[in-house]
Amino acid sequence: MICFFLIVSLFSFFANPISAELNLNRLMEEDIQTVQQILSKLTPMIKEKETKGELATLPFEEIYAPLDEKEKLFLQQFQTLDPLKVGIKTKWQGLADGKTELVKLTGQSIKIEGKQTALPTQFVPKDVYEAYVKMMKAMKKNLGKQLYIESAYRSSAYQLYLFISYLQNHNYSVLETAEWNALPGYSEHGNPKSQALDFINEEGISGEGNPESFENLPEYQWLMKNAAKYDFVLSFPKNSPEGIAFEPWHWRYQKDEPKA
Repeated sequence: MICFFLIVSLFSFFANPISAELNLNRLMEEDIQTVQQILSKLTPMIKEKETKGELATLPFEEIYAPLDEKEKLFLQQFQTLDPLKVGIKTKWQGLADGKTELVKLTGQSIKIEGKQTALPTQFVPKDVYEAYVKMMKAMKKNLGKQLYIESAYRSSAYQLYLFISYLQNHNYSVLETAEWNALPGYSEHGNPKSQALDFINEEGISGEGNPESFENLPEYQWLMKNAAKYDFVLSFPKNSPEGIAFEPWHWRYQKDEPKA
């Protein structure tokens, strides 16, 4: 009887294999194919949620629902991945369940190559939104321009999807992806008590892929001098001790931190 169950278990493993441990430097080819399969199933649903303005409330159940058992097991490895193994030292922020009371921000519009482009709907905790509005009024008065919110509150399920989707931008290296994208539960985008906002300027400069392009903006220089007055702090400066790459666009709301 034991031999029978052993044979059945081995057959199940080889019929539905999954890597025992992720290759963090670069995923194995089989794992890369699994990532691509997962994205092909999830991306249409993510785009639909984005169009409807429902990403902030996306639960884990909806992320896993379209996947087969092998894909679910594979994805769970990222949800439970030890951040220390990928060199991340950021503290646990907690899982965002999408049930926080949020301000729905619509109607943001920027110019990309001279063409007016609408930004996706964003969700922001009320106190963070009010502080952002005050800060932008001051920036507009000083510079004649302002910054817009490209990304605000995210559910942890959406954060999981983002991490998987960004793997392809970093040659499927988990280590490199983790330098730029937080693991679920470790993102300030999902912590209303320390909510992060990603800014983009009126000309569509966000700094992603080229941090210096945002760093050189007068809007960024203004933030460096004035953001603390409105309780915003640059989360990941150059040579961040957390091991996160320089993100001049990423500012968190921290009411209790001392002002400059």
